[in-house]
Formats: sequence, C-alpha cells, structure tokens
Amino acid sequence: MKTWKLVSGIISTVLSVFVVFQSMMAGLANTLEESGQSSGSAGLVVSICMLCGGIVSIVSRKNNSKGTNIALIILFGLATLIGFVLAGNYSDLYIWSFLVLDQYNTRNHFIKKRYQKLKLIPFKL
Repeated sequence: MKTWKLVSGIISTVLSVFVVFQSMMAGLANTLEESGQSSGSAGLVVSICMLCGGIVSIVSRKNNSKGTNIALIILFGLATLIGFVLAGNYSDLYIWSFLVLDQYNTRNHFIKKRYQKLKLIPFKL
C-alpha cells in the first residue's frame, strides 16, 4: 500500500499539470467561441482535486489511517464526478476523469482488502 500511495501520488501530481494546461486552452476556446460552456473551468477543478489528492497521497504514504484514505476517496471521487458531468466539448476531460476513477477504484480495493483482513467488514464485497 505504501508503494501504491507513492506511485499514485506522483501520477496524480504530474498529470494534474497536463490537465491544467489543457483546461486553460479549453476555457480559452469556450470564451472565443462564446459557447457558454464551462468545461475549461471544470477541468481546472479536476486538476486541483488531482493535485491535492496526489499531495495527500504522497504525504500520507507511511500513515495508514482511515482519515487519509477517506480524504483521498473524497478528492478522487469529486474529481471524477465533476469531470464526467461537466466535460461538455472538452472531450479529453472524460479521459482524465476515467484515470482518476481508476485511482479511486484501486484505492477502494486496497481499503476493502485491508479491512477484510482485520475483520472490520464481515462480508466480501
């Protein structure tokens, strides 16, 4: 789990830089076209959530508490939800949201596995 938290944090942090630049260009295109869409702003929110999730993941890799895992699930879940709902004409945001969803699901898998070993989840999910 420590290794995955480090790798996940690095991936999220690096990819958030690409999402920021693409979102700025998508927002500029929305403004120039006067389309009224907010996909560029949604991309900025997704990238901020990815960056925050990456930083929390890197910092908390040695701390295996429930609080940090829940915070990461909320950050990645919020980024996924915003990305899928508000993508609009910024179709790359679907790809970034899917990658964040993959990290969200992987993190949930590790958490469920850990708590099943501790017998805190009485059934298999």
